[in-house]
Amino acid sequence: MLGLLRRTDPFQVSKDAKTMSPAVDKTPAAVPQSEAAAPPQDLKPVFFLAWLLCAIFYFYQYAVRSAPGVMQDELTAAWGGNHIGAMISAYYVAYAVMALVAGVLLDRYGAHRTIPYGIAVVGIGCLIFAQGGEAAGMAGFVLQALGAIFAFIGSSYVAARYLPSRMLAIFVGFTQCLGMAGAAFGSKPVHMAIDPAGSFHVPWQTIWIAFAVMGFVLAVATWIVMPKEKGDSASHHGPFSVASILLPFRIVLGNPQSWLAGIIGGLLFVPTTIGALVWATAFLHDGEHMSVAEAASDASMVPIGWVIGCPLVGYVSDRIGRRKPVLIGGALVMLSAGLAAMYVPAATFPRYSVALVLGIASGAAMIPFSMIKEANPSEVKGTAAGVMNFLVFLTTGIMSPLISRLMVPSREATLTLPEFQHAFLPLVFGVVVAILLSIIIRETGHEGHAPAAPSRASA
Repeated sequence: MLGLLRRTDPFQVSKDAKTMSPAVDKTPAAVPQSEAAAPPQDLKPVFFLAWLLCAIFYFYQYAVRSAPGVMQDELTAAWGGNHIGAMISAYYVAYAVMALVAGVLLDRYGAHRTIPYGIAVVGIGCLIFAQGGEAAGMAGFVLQALGAIFAFIGSSYVAARYLPSRMLAIFVGFTQCLGMAGAAFGSKPVHMAIDPAGSFHVPWQTIWIAFAVMGFVLAVATWIVMPKEKGDSASHHGPFSVASILLPFRIVLGNPQSWLAGIIGGLLFVPTTIGALVWATAFLHDGEHMSVAEAASDASMVPIGWVIGCPLVGYVSDRIGRRKPVLIGGALVMLSAGLAAMYVPAATFPRYSVALVLGIASGAAMIPFSMIKEANPSEVKGTAAGVMNFLVFLTTGIMSPLISRLMVPSREATLTLPEFQHAFLPLVFGVVVAILLSIIIRETGHEGHAPAAPSRASA
């Protein structure tokens, strides 16, 4: 079993990148990239700008995604009821399923013929949302999800395709950092704009029109700057068929390393996305008897730490040229901080310190996003990113109802500290499993294998 998990990809790319034949490479070296598809050795300004626009897209779509949560009162009044929960659920279902489609489209058609259109779809979704009705809001929000998935997957694709491989992890980390900043932008300024008591009050529909305009401008800029190249795999450029669509999934899902990276990433994400962002405030208020304001303030340190940790952990990984030591080290720090938050009284440590350390260490969850691309042929890097996002969302979707089911008070009206500790145990066990799998997964950093061939890609 261990040998199966450690083997490399079940498909080996031919030298001219035009055929893919089944083969098993029993060495620990990474999958060789085609000469034409290998990333450049030096950072080129035009490619950096292309990545930056994708990262700004990720910032933008996070701002759009978080805006409905701020305008719940306005939407409830307009729609005759609070249907935000159903709308957000529909968003994430569409987002997760579209992750698989987006990856294949990027591999088949390239960044120039996909990402700008994804941005435009988000803009159109914002315009539909601005119509004001509940049906329009639901349809517009789901449409935004279908376009928004091209933000992170597209940014990761561009980073892996056009930027030096030795810097992949830090660029993936910076992308996630901008996403968290976008969530903040979609909350505070939007609240200030629609606040009736504010000095600059506008109708909530105007916010969505402004978002649409931003999206269309960004779509045009990305279309102009993005390198006008097709997808990497020549096998994807043939006639459109079911076989051509399924081939990349056979390659990625047939590689045990892809499953390991996806499971590790998902298990390292849920302590922050479920534990910290959903339940931390209630845990600190009801379990540790903090005031609501203090509890919310403490919990907010986790995403702030995430903003710091994602690029920092990526930089360290790229700097040493290895993924596994940083991944395992970050996960161990996450585990320690999580256990300290659960079992050590909050007053024992300096204010905010545990939450901040947990957030910074959780940046290690971004390392598997780089590893899954490095463990698969360059020709399917988009599909690999889509599969990774799908597996992470699938893990969240499985763990979230489990944790919610455990968050039921037995006797009192609110959960007690021991009940919170019991409910959080699946998250702790998940991190432990992620650490064990991180020991098994193959090293993909540039110091762990021979360097890729120089790229002939040009602006």
